Amino acid sequence: MKEKPLRLSRGRARLIQVLSVAGDVIRIDDVVTALQLDRASAAQRLSRWAEQGWLRRVGRGTYVAASIDTMGLDRVLDEPWVLVPALFAPAYIGGRTAAEHWDLTEQIFKNIFVMTAQAVRRKHQERQGMLFSLKHIDERKIFGTKNVWRHQTQVPISDVHRTIIDMLDDPAIGGGIQHVADCLAAYLQRDDRDDEKIVNYAVRLGNRAIFKRLGFLVDRLSGGAELIRLCKQHLSGGHAKLDPAQDGSLIVTKWRLHIPELWGRERAIY
Repeated sequence: MKEKPLRLSRGRARLIQVLSVAGDVIRIDDVVTALQLDRASAAQRLSRWAEQGWLRRVGRGTYVAASIDTMGLDRVLDEPWVLVPALFAPAYIGGRTAAEHWDLTEQIFKNIFVMTAQAVRRKHQERQGMLFSLKHIDERKIFGTKNVWRHQTQVPISDVHRTIIDMLDDPAIGGGIQHVADCLAAYLQRDDRDDEKIVNYAVRLGNRAIFKRLGFLVDRLSGGAELIRLCKQHLSGGHAKLDPAQDGSLIVTKWRLHIPELWGRERAIY
């Protein structure tokens, strides 16, 4: 005797219909499109599904499927990157998270670093058990990104060149200047290294301190003569800190840079 196929409830069948339209993350507009409802009714439907335990709210008007058991589908959120476009757009994954993605570092960071044009009221936010670290960026300065697929979602991430420039712009998002220096050293050994592109990105970002940090760090390595020359062309007046989070007791006049004493022990150039 053949078993009868499991019959889904009307509510669950409609939710699966919405999921087929929405993909990984469900928003009000997805319900409007899938079920031909007005926005108020769609929002109420999402809220009711969340109360029933079928969905989890991850942001305002934004939900994900709660579990495999409740949906009968492989829809649990096992890839938190898919939340970035839904919650923080216009945005991209950057900093130390992007450095890890591009194999610039072997360090593993628990938090996901996001550059967002949205107003940032809390720099650290937990969503679905995952910690997101946020930094505000002018939307006009969102460039040098690529899309990577996570499940059914395209997630913007800084390309390898922009990743380096962002971390030189603000070493804190790269895990501190020592880690940024290690990532830069790895970048300079890559086949896709592009000195002109990295300089052009720095020019577009508009922070001349990038050239001082970049020139100083490359000067300590071999194989960077052309990049050093390009950096010198873009030096500005005044002095910057190698790492704004650290005191700079020594001055490198060549690069107009304050550096911590520890960084000055290797070479007497001051």
